Amino acid sequence: MKAVIQRVSHAVCRVEGGISGECKNGLLVLLGVGKGDTEEDARLLAEKIAKLRIFCDENDKMNLSVCDIGGEMLVISNFTLLANYAHGNRPDYMNAERPDEANRLYEYFVELISQRVGHVGKGVFGAEMHIETQLMGPVTIVMDSEVLKKRRN
Repeated sequence: MKAVIQRVSHAVCRVEGGISGECKNGLLVLLGVGKGDTEEDARLLAEKIAKLRIFCDENDKMNLSVCDIGGEMLVISNFTLLANYAHGNRPDYMNAERPDEANRLYEYFVELISQRVGHVGKGVFGAEMHIETQLMGPVTIVMDSEVLKKRRN
């Protein structure tokens, strides 16, 4: 499972002209579910992202997490994070999980992160989404659950 985490002052997801989810002062998370990912992958990422200290404290040091600041989150499913771009110029997405299982794990991730963060907005799985963001920093981190698994061993 892969995530792109961006620190934002505001993010909004629009689907068919309406707002499906938004957040203020927090994190925009693009989440890609790969073949073979499990609930453990979702749990590892949710725990790490909730505790990630990328917000500034009173000394202007990045020592605070989204939970510490009472921040919000917007989580968007994004299968293109699993793109294979090694051959040719058209990426393939064969490493992405089947839509039904990917959606289940996306919803599970949202459920887990909602237990830690007060407000969590969502996109619409499989829909054409238009995302507007106002980045802070910018601070952007790419996270892979496989790296977190190796760290535990």
